[in-house]
Amino acid sequence: MTTVGFIGTGGMGSRMAGNVMKAGFDLVVNDLRRETTSPLEEAGAVYKATAREVAESTDVVLSMLPTGPSVVEVATGTDGLVEATGGGRIWIDFSSIDKQSVLDINDQLTPRGWQLLDASVNGVEEEAAAGTLRTWGSGSRKLFDSQLDVLEAMSSSVIYMGDLGNAKLVKTANAMLSGIMQMSMMEVYTWVMAAGMSEDDFEAFIRSSRNFSPALERVMKIMLSHEFKLRTSWMAKDIGFGLDVAREMQIPVPFSALTHEMFTIAQANGVDHYEATGVAWEAFSLIAGKDRFPPTRGVPLAGPTPEATDDGADAAED
Repeated sequence: MTTVGFIGTGGMGSRMAGNVMKAGFDLVVNDLRRETTSPLEEAGAVYKATAREVAESTDVVLSMLPTGPSVVEVATGTDGLVEATGGGRIWIDFSSIDKQSVLDINDQLTPRGWQLLDASVNGVEEEAAAGTLRTWGSGSRKLFDSQLDVLEAMSSSVIYMGDLGNAKLVKTANAMLSGIMQMSMMEVYTWVMAAGMSEDDFEAFIRSSRNFSPALERVMKIMLSHEFKLRTSWMAKDIGFGLDVAREMQIPVPFSALTHEMFTIAQANGVDHYEATGVAWEAFSLIAGKDRFPPTRGVPLAGPTPEATDDGADAAED
């Protein structure tokens, strides 16, 4: 039986790792905050103190980390993967980072015998817990195929995206598309409400429109509930990756730029601690006037607090 390592057991990572174990794999875990690994240890996982030790005791290492520097530290820092002297030396990273960082890390690990896949997921904590994430992976097709059983343990679908780093591009593209959709839906809602339409008529309008889709329905239901789940929002960061790459390629992305600014407005005003629809609601209430918006309340998640949900899930929620 394959032994799987999992580094980064925050809000998403802990749930993904739990499903790996439920699928019958032996599990080895690591996180800077030992308290996040405790439930997994109680269920049978083995704790290791460093990324190197995780690598040396497993056939494949998975990671879900909050920032680019944390990924680099796990890969090439002291007691990082690069220092491993045994184990399978296969690494699948799910963290929300840019494509170039993946390629740079691969250049450093390949001479040490490592094979790297990058991956990203579409979904939130509840879907991670249920094992119904939509997963994209990229890198060697042969290596991808060899790890399908591990990826499928966490996912309702697993899609191959080609060359190494492309799964990170997909994650960023999904954040850009989702963010634009969230803000455009909120803009239309704000406009029609100010013009005197009822929420019931707004819902009927959206449902009867040719633009209607499962994604719009989900956003609309959350919007009209006036109840938004508390999460750590990573939209500004993830869309920011897209803006950085666009500037380098000299590709215009005006709608993504404006959407990034809207999420940054919410961030700057301390109201970005909701799921993306809630952040869009708060941003528009700031610029259009709070008196135009019904009162809201935050709905806490079961499990980790928003502060513990630090592994970049939010941008992929739609």
